[in-house]
Amino acid sequence: MMRSGGSQPVFRRFVCAVGVGAALAATSGCTVPVDAVAGISVSGDGHLLGVMMVCGHRIDGASLYVRSADPDKRVASWTADQALQPGLTTWTLDSPAAGWVATGPSAPLTAGANYTLYGWTKDNSWSSASVSFTLADRDQLTPGNVRYIDLSVAGHASAVTVPVAEFEAKACHRS
Repeated sequence: MMRSGGSQPVFRRFVCAVGVGAALAATSGCTVPVDAVAGISVSGDGHLLGVMMVCGHRIDGASLYVRSADPDKRVASWTADQALQPGLTTWTLDSPAAGWVATGPSAPLTAGANYTLYGWTKDNSWSSASVSFTLADRDQLTPGNVRYIDLSVAGHASAVTVPVAEFEAKACHRS
């Protein structure tokens, strides 16, 4: 039986092209554009605060996840009564906050867990940069300061704690 030598290279190229295309598709997933920065703070009476600096568009709500060996689990989610417009917004994460509706049950935060807070829009048109924290990180906060992930230093992400005024002035000027 004689094989045609011409079809093998064509078939290999086809398989290779499909493989490369699948790899590119798998690694280039769609992401929601970031146009806000999430942070945390504490109130004068010790309540954990969500802090959102909207840079140019809008944010409709925020979710808090616990990161674990299992897939990330949502701890709580809040929807703003009115979309957050450009500027700074804060709200309490551990009790009902005016202008916010909790969507789903809120689980108590536990020591040793790593949490992530981020903002989103209902139509997935915009999102916020997230902030990760533990209860130990929260305990280091003082009223008037915000913990957030700063990307302004050569694109390297690092958690920083700054006064609210500095967060408001610099959070949207990310590299």
